[in-house]
Amino acid sequence: MTYNVHSCVGKNGKASPSSIAEVIACYNPDVVALQELDIGLIRSGRIDQAQMIAKDLKMDFHFHPSLTIEKCQYGNATLSRHPMKLIRAGEPPTLPKRHALEKRGALWVDVMYNGHKIQIINTHLGLNRKERSAQVDTLLGPQWLQHPGALAPIIFCGDFNASPFSKVYRRLRACLHDALRHAPNKRSQKTWPSWLPLVRLDYIFTSTDIKATHVFAPRTPLTRTASDHLPFIADLQILSSSNNEDDIETRT
Repeated sequence: MTYNVHSCVGKNGKASPSSIAEVIACYNPDVVALQELDIGLIRSGRIDQAQMIAKDLKMDFHFHPSLTIEKCQYGNATLSRHPMKLIRAGEPPTLPKRHALEKRGALWVDVMYNGHKIQIINTHLGLNRKERSAQVDTLLGPQWLQHPGALAPIIFCGDFNASPFSKVYRRLRACLHDALRHAPNKRSQKTWPSWLPLVRLDYIFTSTDIKATHVFAPRTPLTRTASDHLPFIADLQILSSSNNEDDIETRT
């Protein structure tokens, strides 16, 4: 699951990490990539949202702040039900002459799942088109997806703030599989805004040795109100190098 949780602020304007945890629990994913989490901010009751959600779900987690103001932080987290190791966390570039642009983050972990070491990168790209392009170039470069340690199977997911018609999307599809495009149910899964989804902004991309068996962006009373994005979920099958009888299925 990839899910922009909007500081856990729902349609009613109130922060509720428990509502986000409830959404996640409904679908029981093995791995969750979350964006826009608060830690210690007044607007969300000074709660460590990443820790609270992970505790409610009994999942391990790693958090990386995109922004730090005194002791308060805002950023992304990856949660897992399986052994997880932090590989890298950092800030994709912003445009040098546009200091007002919000800093963004990326978080790379490996998750051990039934003998497979899966590389998972979770990110939240910027709102400016040129900025997104520079950020994708960095994330597809030698410090991230082209790093010698970034061995398949790979999952690259998050809120890309880009439509399927964008240059950023085409750049990603040239290197990775879009889980939605390769799943049997290819119907468009728009994710924003949650109460009346008009645009697809949230994606799960994979290396070619991963098969998407089902993808969906659930539209329920809870998912429509818990955040301004819908969660996007994929059931993924890691293909064995020898034969399909050993294929392993996981939900992200």
